[in-house]
Amino acid sequence: MIFLGFGKYVRADKIYALEPLGPGQRGHGARTRVWVEGIAEPIVASRTERAIVAAMGVNPAAESTAILDDALDLAHRVADAAEQGRFDVVDLGRRARRLLEATTRPAEPESLF
Repeated sequence: MIFLGFGKYVRADKIYALEPLGPGQRGHGARTRVWVEGIAEPIVASRTERAIVAAMGVNPAAESTAILDDALDLAHRVADAAEQGRFDVVDLGRRARRLLEATTRPAEPESLF
């Protein structure tokens, strides 16, 4: 169950669309229209679409945040190594390759049909 605010809860697997309200439509805590399977009109939620998606267990930014954290860690290691005069190119190359592999999509297997 996902809390939408205003005392409203819905099943996460029944939500099929979220629409943020525009600046002129917001008021008294209204933030998002939530379309729920089996209900003709959207429900107005006091939570943002991002908060609702996160409560549903989907976090689109989590993967990119982890990749960014790894990239920043690599940049810090390169800067520290350069300052100390010990620059391990093999280790940094391995880490950079692993980071790049994490950002690319795997090749899709060829379809037989």
